[in-house]
Amino acid sequence: MQANDCRQCQRLADFLDDVKVRYPDYHARPVMAFGDDKPELLIIGLAPGMHGANRTGRPFTGDFAGVLLYQTLHKFGFSSHAESVASDDDLKLLGCRITNAVKCLPPANKPNPDEVRQCSQYLEDELAKFIHEQGIAILALGTLAHQAVLRSQKLKLKDYSFGHGAIHQLPVGLKLYDSYHCSRYNTQTKRLTTEMFEQIFVKIKADFILDEVSINS
Repeated sequence: MQANDCRQCQRLADFLDDVKVRYPDYHARPVMAFGDDKPELLIIGLAPGMHGANRTGRPFTGDFAGVLLYQTLHKFGFSSHAESVASDDDLKLLGCRITNAVKCLPPANKPNPDEVRQCSQYLEDELAKFIHEQGIAILALGTLAHQAVLRSQKLKLKDYSFGHGAIHQLPVGLKLYDSYHCSRYNTQTKRLTTEMFEQIFVKIKADFILDEVSINS
């Protein structure tokens, strides 16, 4: 089954059916990855937001959660625009792709552990393709995304602790960068500031330059 047709998590499928009744114009289906077909950077979030990705059909688009993300992507050359408003705008990601650990909107923005496990098959496929295409770095937004990446690679969580700004070298040759999620709560409470988030991208860009030097030397 393709991810965009998936209904394997009954609670999530029923919830999306209800959302579609209440908001007929909403996407209200699994939200697929968005961005460059052969990215160097893969960004992984938690799940679609009710009035953002669940409405527009594009990750981190149409609500507050995407504001800081797309501004930062644009500043560091990963996005053609600093704002993502709709799936049919002309924004393009450059060397970057965005996806979620869970493709469907969960009630109260909290997927159950079994739903995360069920959806992991799609993340595993995305990461396998990313590795095959010689991607360089993964950015996990939040603990759940971080853990989803580790589980997809059959790695022990205790060996790779989540922490904002942490960088983990994975056995497959990729680096996993951790950041607090760019949610409204985190940014408004200053748990995550613009400077803190941009510093992650400074490190990513520095590693990209080192990787290019290594390839060309």
